[in-house]
Amino acid sequence: MAKKRADILKRFGQRVRTLRKEQGYSQENFAYACGLDRTYVGGIERGERNVALRNIELIAETLGITLAELMDGV
Repeated sequence: MAKKRADILKRFGQRVRTLRKEQGYSQENFAYACGLDRTYVGGIERGERNVALRNIELIAETLGITLAELMDGV
């Protein structure tokens, strides 16, 4: 039996956190750049938020990557 993958919300949140840190954003500055609340971004990164598609697009645009690149490995 294959090892169970982490929940998609947690995987997505980890991906966002990794990319945000790679680009040198603090969570607060990243949230501001996205036009989202910092606590909302924190919830995304912890896998607590089921993120709306519009917000996923905002995150990708802020990171300067495509949706496909954002979802890579998720």
